[in-house]
Amino acid sequence: MPIRIPRSLPACEALEKENVPVMTEDRAVHQDIRPLEVAIVNLMPTTVDTEIQLLRLLGNTPLQVDITLLHMGSHESKNAPPGHLEKFYAAADHILHRRFDGLIITGAPVETLDFEDVDYWSELSRVIDYSADNVFSTLHICWGAQAGLYRRYGIPKIPLDKKLFGIFPHGLSEGERYTPLFRGFDDEFLAPQSRHTESDRNAVRAEGALSMVSETEETGLFIATARNRREIYVSGHLEYDPLTLDREYRRDLDRGFSIAVPKNYYPGDNPAMEPVVRWRAHAHLFFSNWLNFVYQETPYDLEDLNKSPGLDRKPGIDRY
Repeated sequence: MPIRIPRSLPACEALEKENVPVMTEDRAVHQDIRPLEVAIVNLMPTTVDTEIQLLRLLGNTPLQVDITLLHMGSHESKNAPPGHLEKFYAAADHILHRRFDGLIITGAPVETLDFEDVDYWSELSRVIDYSADNVFSTLHICWGAQAGLYRRYGIPKIPLDKKLFGIFPHGLSEGERYTPLFRGFDDEFLAPQSRHTESDRNAVRAEGALSMVSETEETGLFIATARNRREIYVSGHLEYDPLTLDREYRRDLDRGFSIAVPKNYYPGDNPAMEPVVRWRAHAHLFFSNWLNFVYQETPYDLEDLNKSPGLDRKPGIDRY
């Protein structure tokens, strides 16, 4: 089954060219099933690229998924195409009366700022708090993961000596490869990383509500979960397409920044060579596993969401 998105969304044409199943709204009204309701809080400056990356992965399952795109109403985006947010997005504060099967909170280019100094922190905090009771499973990515861990558990982020940038090997903690999210994963798998900070691993280990699923000495925390996978925190970017790191690298060079060649990305570490994609299969597997887990566990009637297992949680720490 396909993802359901508006015909005029730029991602629609791009995904159809890749033969990713897409269902437009006029066709979806004739489907007599209950689709999964998934919202995406898109905080990335590459608005359309991020849409395509996530929708590509969400569209690769037998399930019909209705997508709601969200932005921060308290923040003025300078990177989205003119009129794009007004046409395709809702302000996150405006949908807090609804319930969703799944929610994705992306990364954002604000990781060197204190959380409270981000201009939309209060709004995002309300979304994170709301998700605890109104979303079955929330997937936090990169800075979105750091924000979720800080908001819910007070776990700080720590600056790195240098940017973690490239493709890195990861593994899973004992027993995790047989859990719903990681069924079918290899003992070692690759994933892109692109960040200047990391969540404090010692604080994550000390928090009894959190499970450390994947970490390495080189990359630090990669994946943590809580509440029986109702909360998922991923520090990297499995969703990245083949040239995302290349665009980031050349963007920073053009800006005059001191930036190392992304590790394990270009053949022979030569930026003149075409990158070789070695993380695509596990990206598709992870997102397919997540949607299947949500489909299997979410109640048919979302009004029964609070009767689902795994709702024990700590309230968000009040830092408005």
